[in-house]
Amino acid sequence: MKFKLLLVICWGLLVGCASSNDVADNINTAEPEIFNLYPGDIPGAKSTVNLEHVRDISHPDTFLMDITLPTLTAYWPEPAKANGTAVIICPGGGYAGVSIVKEGSQVAERFNQLGVTAFVLKYRMPLTQSMQDKSLGPLQDVQQAISLVRKNAQSWHIDADKVGIMGFSAGGHLTASAAVHFDNPVTAELAEHNIRPDFQILIYPVISFMDEITHKGSRDNLIGPAFSPEQSVYFSNERQVTDNTPPAFIVHAGDDTSVPVENSLVYYQALHRHQVPSQLLIVPDGGHGFGLRNNFDWFNDLERWLRNRGLLSHTNLLSNTL
Repeated sequence: MKFKLLLVICWGLLVGCASSNDVADNINTAEPEIFNLYPGDIPGAKSTVNLEHVRDISHPDTFLMDITLPTLTAYWPEPAKANGTAVIICPGGGYAGVSIVKEGSQVAERFNQLGVTAFVLKYRMPLTQSMQDKSLGPLQDVQQAISLVRKNAQSWHIDADKVGIMGFSAGGHLTASAAVHFDNPVTAELAEHNIRPDFQILIYPVISFMDEITHKGSRDNLIGPAFSPEQSVYFSNERQVTDNTPPAFIVHAGDDTSVPVENSLVYYQALHRHQVPSQLLIVPDGGHGFGLRNNFDWFNDLERWLRNRGLLSHTNLLSNTL
């Protein structure tokens, strides 16, 4: 136990968080920068100790558990490559933790190769001991992240009209939730901010909380086993799609036994009904949780989709009104 506590303390010292009010204007560094997601007290949070810990310290794909202090880690592209597009990445982990390497930093570095500024969101886990309403805590964090990126778009050399979100597994559920609930801010502070993502990228996402196809672990962790019918519908994102839902790129493996591919299918069908431009890619195998490590390089298709939507072309940020 002492060793685990020491590890968590050392992790915090190594990453060192900057205040979101103290944003660095010099981004010509290849090193990631970590920002606190909130400038002060977290709205709706209870006073609690930092419960974050690493699930398996010997595993190279770091998995963080019980996150209570959310951060946003920025991965900057080379200035000559930067095109103004930004993506906020929500790693998965069943709303119990986040796979911060395989579905976070490695993906961010791949985006940097395209000139995209990538942010890895370490969002809070839904814990009753740290949140007044645990079901809304993660959604509040991703809405705050979108607002924070747009707020600092000029100093971070980002086009405020090219800010998207991406999520894996339960992080995909969080991403889709942000994409369908942007007109319903969790906190009053965000009511005057634009928190609509300009695009969404979903990789083997949990979408529905309906019994037939949901990932019950994610559902139970977020809203509990004794959820109401209203909660089930609210968090079944295929039920919340509108004509104004952002364009989507979706990837799922046909042989996924953890999160059935039907999650992506029902979401795509809802997007299609509302004429939301979307692309669905079903890869033949890979199961669940493969990140970038699939026999089929789906990221190449994502690059083509981003390029076709004009998201990889350079923007004259000096003329952009933010």
